Amino acid sequence: MIKVAETAGFCFGVSRAVRIVEELAAEGKSVCTLGAIIHNPQKVRELEEKGVRIVASPEEVRQGEILVIRSHGVPRSVIDRIEQLGIEYKNATCPYVRKIHGIVAEHSRNGETVLIAGDKDHPEVQGIIGHCVSEYHTFTDSAELTGLIDKFPLLKNTPVCVVVQTTFNKSEWKNSLKILQNLYTNAIIFDTICSATSDRQSEAEILASESDLMLVIGGRHSSNTNKLYHICREKCSETYLIETAEELPREAVVLADRIGITAGASTPASIIKEVLVTMTEEIKNIRESEAEPNFEDLLEESFKNYNTDGRVTGVVVGITPTEVRVDVGRKQTGIVPLAELSNDPAAKPEDLVKIGDEIGLIIMKTNDQEGTILLSKRLLDAQKGWDDIVKAQEEGTIVNGVVTEIVKGGVIAVSNGVKVFIPASLATATRGEPLDGLLKQEVSFRIIETTRQRKRAVGSIRSVLEEERKAKSEAFWADAEVGKKYTGTVKSLTSYGAFVDIGGIDGMVHISELSWKRIKHPSEVVNVGDTVEVYIKALDPEKGKISLGYRKDEDNPWQILKDKYPVGTECEVEVVGLTKFGAFARIIDGIDGLIHVSQISRERVEKPEDALSVGQKVRVKITAIDFETKRISLSMKALLDEEAPAEEEAAEGSDE
Repeated sequence: MIKVAETAGFCFGVSRAVRIVEELAAEGKSVCTLGAIIHNPQKVRELEEKGVRIVASPEEVRQGEILVIRSHGVPRSVIDRIEQLGIEYKNATCPYVRKIHGIVAEHSRNGETVLIAGDKDHPEVQGIIGHCVSEYHTFTDSAELTGLIDKFPLLKNTPVCVVVQTTFNKSEWKNSLKILQNLYTNAIIFDTICSATSDRQSEAEILASESDLMLVIGGRHSSNTNKLYHICREKCSETYLIETAEELPREAVVLADRIGITAGASTPASIIKEVLVTMTEEIKNIRESEAEPNFEDLLEESFKNYNTDGRVTGVVVGITPTEVRVDVGRKQTGIVPLAELSNDPAAKPEDLVKIGDEIGLIIMKTNDQEGTILLSKRLLDAQKGWDDIVKAQEEGTIVNGVVTEIVKGGVIAVSNGVKVFIPASLATATRGEPLDGLLKQEVSFRIIETTRQRKRAVGSIRSVLEEERKAKSEAFWADAEVGKKYTGTVKSLTSYGAFVDIGGIDGMVHISELSWKRIKHPSEVVNVGDTVEVYIKALDPEKGKISLGYRKDEDNPWQILKDKYPVGTECEVEVVGLTKFGAFARIIDGIDGLIHVSQISRERVEKPEDALSVGQKVRVKITAIDFETKRISLSMKALLDEEAPAEEEAAEGSDE
């Protein structure tokens, strides 16, 4: 059973902020946000693909851009600075947060000390602090609140205003309230926890207490998501925080009977849906596999249908192309049909046993009239193999097997005569990879589930692959350093870059690092499967992110310009754009310069289009290069001025 919390996902404030950004981008506006608009890397990346930039300060806003203030809000000084710079902006601060700003501004102006329940480093709390004009203090729990009295004893008798971060832990706030009421007798208390946050935490707590496994979906840097995780963890030990469906704890999902799902206020509905669909498919595949008869079911049934006297040891006395005859110490002749000698239908009896070999067997049927006993080595091997499979699960050891079938929902691998079902989602390193390449291949896997009654086993190849990848990752990080070069393989392409395998570890070449010229998609430079030379540009061990460089310094058009086109160079350029103040012209691929309207002709030009057109090629002189701002000034007039004296001298000579 899977239950999704009704309160999971976007809260009103976050939804409003994201909607403002998306509407501006859809209108074709140049948009930037003061900090990430939402604590969800997938949504931020989606907005970046639409051209939305993230800036750290108002000074980084470019001319013509609209700045959006995120739902966390900002200090009053930042608003003042934005207005001072004349920047067009949209204030998407959550209405609940703006209410807190108003409370602390009013009460701090009255000289009251402000106490803020929240993380002092969180953007929302930083914004609240920025509206205080009097003394303020922050606390994250009841212990810190008590400590304030010890550190500032005068607070007991000072007028105090108390507000709460909108996503503060509800139970921790209750503990803090008791202390406030006992110790801060002059406190005016405002319970400003967002009602949506409170409802979400309450529902998550109840849902976690009723679940075997709890999934909390959201960004790892989201305060409210982390609070949800800790609340659920107290009620359900099998609680996982994931950002996307790719991080689903598949083995735990397969084994759980009751699964609860909640999500932080910054989690889009699309990601919640993706997790739900992925998990539902996972469970469906397992159940469908259980409905199909497998080797172990047939093994169990064989013991019910046949008159068996148990296990015996036989000595091989004869071999034919279709069967092996054995002596089991009875008057009847023991017969082992080829199909009961091995699971491999292509095997030959003479390759499996020799005259005189002792082999363990199970009696399947006796026929006193004919004087024969039907025996099976295959079934005995399967029983022994089953014991090994159960032991492997208990000890967590890796087993090897050969993939013999690709079935609906996964593959079948045979290990020591036992068929193990491996779901498609656990058969490859990443979800969605084709399974055809596994057929007839030897694979290593772990046993994650066994059903003794039905002698059914489920395995995971991914578990082993992830362990191997972790080992490679540890080896990589121990040796990695910025600037180190690697030969890698392009694994996948996205709109924002290329992921490259550099020896079992993936790094990303951002689209801006693929080429010195502007490209619309990485496929203009590389394709999946390409072997490429890359180097480490930046490392983030905490997040496990590797930024790779691909383009070479010698191909840098600015370096080429510096070497071959110094100031004073005359060259032919192509007009690529016209504005009211001049024309942009392409000097070399990737580098444009500006011919100011005053530098087009010796005569006065009112509008650049009166003298020039896009695609026209003209001669210019490079008059200035600013490598820091990457601006180049070009002049047609300078060449005309140089040619004029020669023309005048020629004219004077003809007069004489």
